[in-house]
Amino acid sequence: MKLLFASVLTTAILLASQAGYAAPADVAALQKAAQQEGEVNSVGMPDSWANWKDTWADLSSKYGLKHSDTDMSSAQEIAKFLAEKNNASADIGDVGSSFGPLAVQKGVAQPYKPSTWDQVPAWAKDKDGNWALAYTGTIAFIVNKQTVKQIPHSWADLLNGSYKVSVGDVSTAAQAVNGVLAATYAMGGNEKNLKPGLDFFAKLAKAGRLGLNNPTIASLEKGEVDVGIVWDFNGLNYRDTIDKTRFEVLIPSDGSITSGYTTIINKYAKHPNAAKFAREYIFSDAGQINLARGYARPIRIEHLTLPEDVKAKLLPIGQYKNAHPIADQAAWEQSAKTLPRLWQENVMISMQQ
Repeated sequence: MKLLFASVLTTAILLASQAGYAAPADVAALQKAAQQEGEVNSVGMPDSWANWKDTWADLSSKYGLKHSDTDMSSAQEIAKFLAEKNNASADIGDVGSSFGPLAVQKGVAQPYKPSTWDQVPAWAKDKDGNWALAYTGTIAFIVNKQTVKQIPHSWADLLNGSYKVSVGDVSTAAQAVNGVLAATYAMGGNEKNLKPGLDFFAKLAKAGRLGLNNPTIASLEKGEVDVGIVWDFNGLNYRDTIDKTRFEVLIPSDGSITSGYTTIINKYAKHPNAAKFAREYIFSDAGQINLARGYARPIRIEHLTLPEDVKAKLLPIGQYKNAHPIADQAAWEQSAKTLPRLWQENVMISMQQ
């Protein structure tokens, strides 16, 4: 009987994969397979990030899946999958958008298209189902209203102020690197031409207005940052954690960059069905709302009815009208490698003049 059940289950899951995305019956079969495995182990998906704690709690209380996480960077996650291979200790990870294709290139991802696949924008997913952004981040300003009296609403506004602007460490932080690209877009450049963005920050540096403090929750709380360039979900979290009345978070009206984070299911996962079912839940209405509670903007937001308390955590959708995904990912990957050197040569040198 067990062998017959296993055969039917395997066939159902295989057909789901071949069909492109999971139908309700396939999800039910996947749920049973996941519950048989009994656990899912993640990397880079800690309780404190994007409110993963509620998703893991739901998977435990509703479906009996045990869970553990080891926090690490996107690069470390892929390196771990590659190093451990058949001795895998992790089933699923959460990585920055540029690391999804890298996981495929390295041969450490396996596909699964959740039942809501058609509601994920084409730019935000791999056609084969190896990766798909579950939530997005858009470069925003977080403004200390105690030190900045004229709130800037655009990159152009920033040039006319007298306050300092902090972007963070362009040599190490993805947030800072994307901040430079967002300014580049607003100033008329693109992934292949970063000069407009570099010129923008060079002007701030030459005027003595480029802040060297990284815009973290600690530096913001201490009043060391006037205007910080951050992911929207970081800015909103910092604002509410420190003092909601003290900071304003907004998307620059003249242009910004939207990126995001994707789950990758380990090709060598010991609990592959539990990992696939976790992705299924993450892309469900409940899973997407869990992410929104952690200030992450769900990829399916246009198809969701958010509770009022959750909607209040996010910025109005109208602020995102000039925020765009990266148009040429391959070009950006090449340009991003040269950015630390260009930053030193074009921006940091301006601080010394």
